[in-house]
Amino acid sequence: MVLTQVHQPEEGSSTFVGSVFSSRYVQDPLPRYEMPQKSISKDAAYQIIHDELLLDSSPRLNLASFVTTWMEPECDKLMLEAVNKNYADMDEYPVTTELQNRCVNIIARLFNAPVSEKEAAVGVGTVGSSEAIMLAGLAFKRRWQNKRKAEGKPFDKPNIVTGANVQVCWEKFARYFEVELKEVKLSEGCYVMDPVKAVEMVDENTICVAAILGSTLTGEFEDVKLLNDLLTAKNQKTGWDTLIHVDAASGGFIAPFLYPELEWDFRLPLVKSINVSGHKYGLVYAGVGWVIWRSKEDLPEELIFHINYLGADQPTFTLNFSKGSSQIIAQYYQFLRLGFEGYKNVMKNCMESARILRKGLVRTGRFDIISKEKGVPLVAFSFKDMSHNSAMKLATLLRRYGWIVPAYTMPVNLEHMTVLRVVVREDFGRPLAEKFLSHVAMALDELDSSSKAPLVPALKYTIEVVSCTDDANQPFMVRVLPQEAEPVKKTVPLLTGKTKGVC
Repeated sequence: MVLTQVHQPEEGSSTFVGSVFSSRYVQDPLPRYEMPQKSISKDAAYQIIHDELLLDSSPRLNLASFVTTWMEPECDKLMLEAVNKNYADMDEYPVTTELQNRCVNIIARLFNAPVSEKEAAVGVGTVGSSEAIMLAGLAFKRRWQNKRKAEGKPFDKPNIVTGANVQVCWEKFARYFEVELKEVKLSEGCYVMDPVKAVEMVDENTICVAAILGSTLTGEFEDVKLLNDLLTAKNQKTGWDTLIHVDAASGGFIAPFLYPELEWDFRLPLVKSINVSGHKYGLVYAGVGWVIWRSKEDLPEELIFHINYLGADQPTFTLNFSKGSSQIIAQYYQFLRLGFEGYKNVMKNCMESARILRKGLVRTGRFDIISKEKGVPLVAFSFKDMSHNSAMKLATLLRRYGWIVPAYTMPVNLEHMTVLRVVVREDFGRPLAEKFLSHVAMALDELDSSSKAPLVPALKYTIEVVSCTDDANQPFMVRVLPQEAEPVKKTVPLLTGKTKGVC
């Protein structure tokens, strides 16, 4: 098999032609941004796309993502078998719908929803926590509007109180659905929402306070119990009815198994809805989230649509319609396969890998660990000297070994901090953790070497083009005239030996 480079089209052409796979199947260049005029064989189509995708990073070495990157082959097989089932066709695929309902009830009881043994929980599967948050936010907004209308009060300026550490989907909800987002600023040493400051920001137009169980920035759990107590006191004092939503996208499948005594869920009276990502620590591939409501009363009926054009009456409350069934089936597989014991073991193993990482990073003497040991299994750390450039360079150097480690600045008030974060998933065990630490040590050595490299002078040249009228084969010649060298403040690492990157 040979890779051939095809010529670029003329400037301004609407057809972009790039490198194409060429063998016994394909000899002609193929357009990249236009549909080809002719068909090609299935083998060639597969090989072209397969080869191009080789340039993607390895998902298992992507330490930036919380999303599951490994499942058992048996679950992969189930997902493939269901890949052609439309989740929206509930009447045509009643068993798939039943599996979704089982998942909703399992999660609701895991979160201590006040439902009896024979009572059905209220919730829905989504494509992720972003959609789940949109649905929960809409329910809070409509509930608040209905109450304000009944009281004859203005209902055009709703707001939500959150910490500045919230994920971007909360900003999307606020912008898309015209809700003011009131953010509690973070402070040095406190990288999550302060419940006291949050309650101070609540007013009569606050539709809910959003607490995060597992901050994206540091993995820390916010104190939902204290928030509930403070908000209860304020509601009693003011006569308001401000409620709580818990964004448990990352921590919802961790806290019940590792910290069962922690009160953050429906055990707290003001918690009316919770979202969780099945594709994070629910251990399913990307594409599934869940939102659970405390009771039917907390989900306004007018937000639920009823359709019958697929064969039977179907209630639906989603932002999209058609979607695959595979992730729903995979979620049920994990619940059935692992059970409470299995999930607990997986989470304990993840926390142990995070502990190994934390100890190894501390041992270098170069980093401050800003994540807590109690929370999502991740390690967030910064250079002791708060160097922004060092953090960015380290992230770049680690990519040479295949690792993707994000380096990011913290929100308002903490912009001087640049943080690196390693998320520990089920498939990141002790051997990978130890290999990662060895690569961090090598990258730090290279970082130190580059900072100590000598100054390299800048050499200036004058290029002179001279006409050669007496030689038809050489119409002109080029003379290079060196000038005096000038020292510049630029460091260049002088490395020897084998390449330290990944071939």
